[in-house]
Amino acid sequence: MLPIPAVQGGAVENLIDFYLEYNDKHKLHDITVYSPWNEKLAHHPTLKSEVNHYIFIGVTSLKARIGRRIYKYIHSSEEYYNHFIEYYFEKVYANLKTKDFDYIILENGAGLAYKLGLRGYKNLILHMHNEVRPSRNAFHQVVFNNIAKIIAVSDFIREKASAYYPIENIQTVHNGIDLEKFSPNVTSTVSRQQLGFKPDDFIISFNGRIIQEKGISELISSMLLLKDYPSIKLMIIGSTFFDDSAEKNDFIRLLKNKAESIKDRIVFTGFIPYHQIPNYLHLADISVLPSMWNEPFGLTIVESMSVGLPLITTRAGGIPEICEGVATIIEKDDHITDLIASAIIDLYEHPEKRKQMAAASLERAKQFDKVTYAQNFFAALETIG
Repeated sequence: MLPIPAVQGGAVENLIDFYLEYNDKHKLHDITVYSPWNEKLAHHPTLKSEVNHYIFIGVTSLKARIGRRIYKYIHSSEEYYNHFIEYYFEKVYANLKTKDFDYIILENGAGLAYKLGLRGYKNLILHMHNEVRPSRNAFHQVVFNNIAKIIAVSDFIREKASAYYPIENIQTVHNGIDLEKFSPNVTSTVSRQQLGFKPDDFIISFNGRIIQEKGISELISSMLLLKDYPSIKLMIIGSTFFDDSAEKNDFIRLLKNKAESIKDRIVFTGFIPYHQIPNYLHLADISVLPSMWNEPFGLTIVESMSVGLPLITTRAGGIPEICEGVATIIEKDDHITDLIASAIIDLYEHPEKRKQMAAASLERAKQFDKVTYAQNFFAALETIG
């Protein structure tokens, strides 16, 4: 529901941009993208592509807001998504049904596959970024009957999807990032001093959405256990959503209250635009990303590895596929706070181990370059018979 090109960020939106960029360069397919409109898209250079075309749907105008409310009032609560997405889908569908595409790629849209399947579409490709939502067998049968291919972002998602669909019809294509932007050789435009850190501080970075599932509360609890290590500091990069207004929400207030006794050792950066995140990661000595839910993939894991940070994370979802053997992976059980604290102390006290892990991170990150991702994505499409 964020615009393409990804002028407002968004993990899925950036991934779409990567394969569109590759398609524009290599002229593989004629692709039409449906996207919400945003004024930042006006005169965007990628709109000049000869092979990638964009159809924008207005979702923020007064007319669109009234239309969404009317849609919500008229339609029942049995819709798969909320009225915002349903309204957007119907606007897309009004144009889609006038076209004749060979295939339709649905980004994370199992519910949309269901809706299009009911309307007779059988040329659907589902790019699955999350687990299949548990639902009635009838729902999955409709989707299965009309799916030409499922591309899963990890083997974890592929296995979960195989409970509903034949596994031979599901292929894993790991996500990628722009390794050049996250290169350890890029000079940071942000200094430790600007954020209130000292040159000799040992800085832990946490990067991602500030929500309970990402394990930030557990990480702060671990910091509270490290009272005998005053030089260990925590830099929390990000916000709840894509702007600073989210900083006022209850969860972030709860985190700040929890960290009150060590507030001089924790810095909340607030929302940072995606292109600036490498500048902040470069300030850190290690990265700790203790996800408490089953991450489908974990782009922040790759981002930390690609700048050469030793990594502490959890055995959650698709994360081990990315960093098994190069990171400290702990179990997300009742002892996680102690485990995180112990892992931090271990890396703090062993600089040679940090150096080895940093080198291993850099080497592993090479597997997740955006070009490799795009190549594998289009190769998966070529297997459709």
